[in-house]
Amino acid sequence: MVGAAFVVNVYFPIRREPLTVVSFALGWIPGELPVQVLVVAVAETALFVWSGALRGVAGWVALAVSVASWLGLVRLAVEAHRSKDLVDAALAEATGGPVLSDGVDARPVWNRWWRLSYAVPLRLWGIRRIRNVDYWGDHNYRHKLDIIRSRSVVPERAPVLIYVHGGGWMIGDKRQQGIPMMHELIARGWVCVAINYRLSPRATWPAHVVDCKRAVAWVREHIAEYGGDPEFIAISGGSAGGHLSALVALTPDEPEWQPGFEDADTSVDACVPFYGVYDLTRDASGPGPFGPDMVTMLEKMVFKVKIADYRDLFEAASPTYRVTPSAPPMFVLHGANDTLVPVTVAREFVARLREVSQAPVAYVELPCAQHAFDVLASIRCSHTSVGAVRFLEGVRSRIAP
Repeated sequence: MVGAAFVVNVYFPIRREPLTVVSFALGWIPGELPVQVLVVAVAETALFVWSGALRGVAGWVALAVSVASWLGLVRLAVEAHRSKDLVDAALAEATGGPVLSDGVDARPVWNRWWRLSYAVPLRLWGIRRIRNVDYWGDHNYRHKLDIIRSRSVVPERAPVLIYVHGGGWMIGDKRQQGIPMMHELIARGWVCVAINYRLSPRATWPAHVVDCKRAVAWVREHIAEYGGDPEFIAISGGSAGGHLSALVALTPDEPEWQPGFEDADTSVDACVPFYGVYDLTRDASGPGPFGPDMVTMLEKMVFKVKIADYRDLFEAASPTYRVTPSAPPMFVLHGANDTLVPVTVAREFVARLREVSQAPVAYVELPCAQHAFDVLASIRCSHTSVGAVRFLEGVRSRIAP
C-alpha cells in the first residue's frame, strides 16, 4: 500500500502547501528511477510470497495492489523514454528556426545504460575536476568554482558551460547538481565550470547574481588557460540556479550588479535553465502558482525588504520582466508535475521570450517529471542532457565564423 501510494503521488502530486515539499520528496525517486524501484518492489513481493503472505485473502489483495503499482512504474519508464521525442520536437519547433547541429550524435556518450542502472552520477577516471579556483580573490569558499574537463584529452579552445546550482538561494553547492549533463558535455569535448555563490540568509540580494556575474567575467578572462574558448560561453542551472542563469543571460553588463567590475564582459551565448523561478512577484497580491509562503520567504531571507515597499526590486530580479530583443538563445525545460515551481511559471516566461526575443527559443514540458529531474543519472535526464548538447551545439554552429 505504501509503494502504491508513492506511485500515485508521482501521477497526482499534492500541489497545496505545506505538502508540496513532501509530495516532491516522496515522488522524486519513483518518478525518476521507476525501473530500479520496480526491481526492488518485485523482489520485496517475492520475499513476502515466499514467507507465506498468500495464505489469506489480505495477501492476495496486497498482491493485486502491488501488481497495479508495477504497471504504474512501467508507464513511468515509458514516459521517461518518451522524453527523447519531446526534446527532439522542442528543438525542431523552436521559434526562430530549428536549433540542431547535424554533426552531433543523438545517442548518449557518457550517460550509457550501465551508468543509468545505478543512477548516482559518480565521477570516473576519464573526468578531471580542478577544485576551488578562487574567482573573486577573497578566499571565500562561496566565491570558488570547479573546472571540469576531460582527463585523457587536453581540450583546446573547447566550448564552455557554466553551471549554477539551485537550493532556494539558501542551500546547495557546486558539487551536487547538473553532473550528468556536464559529464555528457565533457565526454563530447566541452569544458564545464560549476560555481558557488553567496547564500542567504547571510547574503542579501543581489549578492547572489553579483557573484554569478563575477564568475562569468572570470571565465571570460581565464578559461583559455584551462583549454576553454572564451568566445563561446553558455550558462545553465536548476531551480534557483535556473533563475540565476536566466537572469545572468538576460542582463549582460548590468552596472548595478557588477560593482567593481563594471567594464567586464558578462554576456553569455546561450542559456539552458531547468525548472527555474522566473517571476518572484507572482503571489504578492493574490492567488498564484506558488504556495503562500514563497514571497514571505523571499522577503525575510533573501531580499530582507517587503515587496509592497520595493516591488521594483523584485521585478528587476525576475527574468520574466528582463526579457529584451537581444536575449540569447534559450532552451527552457520544466517538469509538468513540478510541485515546487509550478509549470505555469515556465509557460509564462517562455511566452514572454517568444514574444520579445529575436533569438531561438525552445521549450519542453516533461510529463510526470517533478523538480530536480536532472540530478540523478536517469532515463529522462539522459535524454534532456543529450537535448541540451544538441541545442548548445546548434547555437554554436549558428554563430561560428
